[in-house]
Amino acid sequence: MIELRALTFRYDDPPAPAVLDAVDLTIDNGELVVLAGPTGAGKSTLLGAVAGLVPSYTGGTLSGDVLLDGVSIVDLPARERAHAIGYVGQNPAAWFVTDTVEEELAFGMEQLGLPAPTMRRRVEETLDLLGIADLRHRDLRTLSGGQQQRVAIGSVLTAHPRLLVLDEPTSALDPTAAEDVLATLTRLVHDLGVSVLVAEHRLERVVPFADRLCLLHGGGKLEVGDPAEVLREAPIAPPIVELGRLAGWDPLPLTVRDARRKAPALRERLGEPPERARPNDTAAPLVDVRRLVVAHGRTAAVRDVDLTLRPGTVTALMGRNGAGKSTLMWTLQGRHQPAGGSVQVAGSDPAGLKPEQRRTTTGLVPQSPADLLYLETVADECAAADRSARQPSGTCAGLLERLAPGIDPGQHPRDLSEGQRLALAVSIVLTARPPVLLLDEPTRGLDYPAKHALAALLRDLAREPGHERAVLVATHDVEFVAQAADDLVVLAEGEVVSAGPVARGVAESPSFAPQVTKVLGPGWLSVDDVAAAL
Repeated sequence: MIELRALTFRYDDPPAPAVLDAVDLTIDNGELVVLAGPTGAGKSTLLGAVAGLVPSYTGGTLSGDVLLDGVSIVDLPARERAHAIGYVGQNPAAWFVTDTVEEELAFGMEQLGLPAPTMRRRVEETLDLLGIADLRHRDLRTLSGGQQQRVAIGSVLTAHPRLLVLDEPTSALDPTAAEDVLATLTRLVHDLGVSVLVAEHRLERVVPFADRLCLLHGGGKLEVGDPAEVLREAPIAPPIVELGRLAGWDPLPLTVRDARRKAPALRERLGEPPERARPNDTAAPLVDVRRLVVAHGRTAAVRDVDLTLRPGTVTALMGRNGAGKSTLMWTLQGRHQPAGGSVQVAGSDPAGLKPEQRRTTTGLVPQSPADLLYLETVADECAAADRSARQPSGTCAGLLERLAPGIDPGQHPRDLSEGQRLALAVSIVLTARPPVLLLDEPTRGLDYPAKHALAALLRDLAREPGHERAVLVATHDVEFVAQAADDLVVLAEGEVVSAGPVARGVAESPSFAPQVTKVLGPGWLSVDDVAAAL
């Protein structure tokens, strides 16, 4: 149905190596194809070329051809491909054009001139399909990131495209919501013959559904094949594949079910799961929250929350979309005024501090990291961060190199990939080394090596001798939690429903269990744990 022939793309100013280098790819009717690759490899560029956004909105030179049913569409703008190709980007809020969920679902059909009864029927179908009927009249600005993601997917589904092009569609979704969206996409593929091209860093979520896997290497070369074969030697791989490599399993398992069938012999070799070293639980807390209530209008977003964060500890904050995680984070930062209860951060009430005082006690990386970027080059951003934090020159650049190696210092921050922008924003905040560090979904757009580096960096920052810090990470990424966190706090409807050591927390909440735990049982959290035991 869709065919890419020798597709090549490079930016013109300044002249740069090819982002895409003679890419060939054919996507048939009713096929789900996953696109993977390191952060910044060009995955979003490839998706944009299919959807007609590259080079129209990015600049640069695109050569080669894109064919739909054998007819070239490489020169057609995105609006003239919309009836056949639906595109959802990494930041769904940036694409919204109306005010409410129902209006957004109908907007694309209005542009296509569909009859009103057809539009009404398709809106109802899509609301039910994605489980967002209760959001029908909600203002898009009031939705959580995950809810916005589902509305964005729904807004292109209503046009009944033949190909869905999705860039990180589950990155803002909790595990249960992600499974629902992927199950929906699979149903579209199997039952309706819709084709799906999806770029995703969290391969553990999508590989079990994939017909083929495309691995985009640095330098723009594309490797295409059976998922198990492509992942056999791939530099990026989900935990279950890494576990299979470590155990010598052949063929490599792609699902938890397949891995469990191979696991008994490995369990015998491993013995008892390891005990993770605990930080000092007697140290005076850096964050002390008691019976906190935060309201948005008449709606209580956080209710009677108690939270203690001690120095040397990395705590993960998890929960369904809309559970109140971001609200809690911004309250700790001082942006939101509590309606009840008390908040103490580094000995002060953050809501009573001036902005410059807050920055010296609390560093927060928001869900939209581009909000922190305002200068012309990456080098300028890093130099400004060093000066502001009074750190030696090169401190921020060194942190960035650990998280996302190889970024051109002369590149404009807005030209970076989503993952690279996140890595830059995290590096800027970390440069100040505040005693309390808050990160809201910090792994969106990061590949496995970058997440592993971020986990190690957060642990090092938390336990730096003489400068121990409290780190709180709001995330849906259970695999990252398994690597980085000491403790786990789970929110539901603004209330704490589970709190304690991460090994106990994931055992109590199967939805938040990492793959290694599902395969080997409680106590085993990551492939690193297994490697150390072997």
